[in-house]
Amino acid sequence: MSKDTDAKGVDRRSFFRGLSGAAAAAGAVAATTLTGAPAQASESKDDRTKARYRETDHVKTFYRTNRY
Repeated sequence: MSKDTDAKGVDRRSFFRGLSGAAAAAGAVAATTLTGAPAQASESKDDRTKARYRETDHVKTFYRTNRY
């Protein structure tokens, strides 16, 4: 099987490779231009370090039915 493409034509594989490259480049540009400021944490230090796990009745039922 030979690859005969004329000067003005683009084969399918090259077209999709270029399309995916262009999409990745556009995403990278958008990510860098939209996030000019560094991200700020929405929680305070106390909120980040507090205990979050609670063994409620729902959790106990899950453990009991799944034999944990």
